[in-house]
Amino acid sequence: MGDAVIMSTTKTLAEPVIRPEFVNENITDAHTGDVAVQLSFIEKIWNINGVRKAVILLGLVGLWQGYTVGFDVEPLMFPSFVFSLKTLINDLFQGDLIWKVWFSIKVLIYGYGAGMAIAAVLVLWGTSSRLGGDFIAMATAMFNPLPSIAMLPLAMLWFGLGTSSLVFVLVHAVLWAVALNTHSGFKNVSTTLRMIGENYGLKGVPFVVKILVPAALPSIMTGMKVGWAFAWRTLIGAELVFGASSGSGGLGWYIFESSQNIETEGVFAGLFMVILIGITIENLLFRNIELRTVARWGMQR
Repeated sequence: MGDAVIMSTTKTLAEPVIRPEFVNENITDAHTGDVAVQLSFIEKIWNINGVRKAVILLGLVGLWQGYTVGFDVEPLMFPSFVFSLKTLINDLFQGDLIWKVWFSIKVLIYGYGAGMAIAAVLVLWGTSSRLGGDFIAMATAMFNPLPSIAMLPLAMLWFGLGTSSLVFVLVHAVLWAVALNTHSGFKNVSTTLRMIGENYGLKGVPFVVKILVPAALPSIMTGMKVGWAFAWRTLIGAELVFGASSGSGGLGWYIFESSQNIETEGVFAGLFMVILIGITIENLLFRNIELRTVARWGMQR
């Protein structure tokens, strides 16, 4: 009886389906797509980041010059690019603009560096304790919306007519932008990376430097760029007030003098100098840091 059941079960098993082999005899005629396409010389040049930015800059300059020349705009109201550039070069090499630029950059370095240092201390405190994190959240909500230029009267009252007043308002401009972006970047670091650092026994400053900083570097770079822009705008505005009060200053005072003397080309030359410094710092400092870090690590396109 048992043998009969086994035999009947064996007979009912389906035969395995053997799929026929597919052979492409015309494989040489098949189109598999282009693996690599040789770029032309123009495409290679256009792929350079600096070339594209230079084209944009030249286009803006062309629009500026074309508008003033084509519509015969009064130079007193809106001078041409060529006229403003001649004034800039003349004041740089024959006037005292170079010393005003150096004064502004020196003050900017002091204020930006101090703001970055204080922000680093606050973020370390906020990372290591809950009270520090609450303090950063509360302080940024209170002081970040406060215009830095509004702190200038207090700075002049507390520190007098000197560089210390300008450094104070620059620290206020830089501190909260850098601290907020850095702390937000640290909080967004994944739990997996945090566990990896803990498994390696990292705690305190080594944990922050080796785990949190690399993972949050895009947010940190954003904070540094925003802080740099805030510092420049605050410095120019503060020098307009501070220079008018003390009779000296940097680029802001140069712009103020030009406006008082009804030299519109001087105002544009001062603004153009600020733009040149900003473009230089962006491409030589921040861009190189990004290329060597977040871009190489695949965290930024």
